[in-house]
Amino acid sequence: MRVKYNRTSTLQQTGNRFKADHDSYDQVFMDKVSGKIPFRERPQAKELIKLVEQGQVDEVVVEELSRLGRHTGDVISVLDWLGDLKINVVVRNLGLQSCPDGKKNPVWPIITSVMASMYTMELENIKERTMVGRMVFVQQGGKLGRPTGTSETQKKFLQKQKNQEIVKYLKRGFTYNEISKLLVCSPKTIKKVKDLVLQLNDDY
Repeated sequence: MRVKYNRTSTLQQTGNRFKADHDSYDQVFMDKVSGKIPFRERPQAKELIKLVEQGQVDEVVVEELSRLGRHTGDVISVLDWLGDLKINVVVRNLGLQSCPDGKKNPVWPIITSVMASMYTMELENIKERTMVGRMVFVQQGGKLGRPTGTSETQKKFLQKQKNQEIVKYLKRGFTYNEISKLLVCSPKTIKKVKDLVLQLNDDY
């Protein structure tokens, strides 16, 4: 079985850019989670792992290594695991395969380790630039948070897509920690959603 694994960082991202891939696959998996979430903890990745463990997968295709993760250790761990199972991994943007025709690619471990390290550095740089940008904004008199004079009703807050997802997982008995990892949100937000649902006497 030849499968494709895609990932977008947020629920709001559509993943339309993946439509440029017109290759045929037996199955396509799409996770909408942060790259910081370990591969094995993602909902769709878990489904892919099940197929791999059942011996049904011969090849896994990704657009780029960052779709597997943003931390070097996690990415290398996943690649090593697939390699041990003799599953060919294809990275489309690099035109690189781990074991084409069943033979190990000698440059695979070198290139993948370097690229995974670069993605980790890129993530840290994004965090640093965001933090510095906020500091400069505040120093120049800007205010973070909701603009003065605006308000949001409790009902409108609960109707947001991510908050609806939180409610769904709460109903299914997921813990705050599990929901926080799956949806990339803070336990404080999850508690606020739960309290509002109970307060408004909504079906919980």
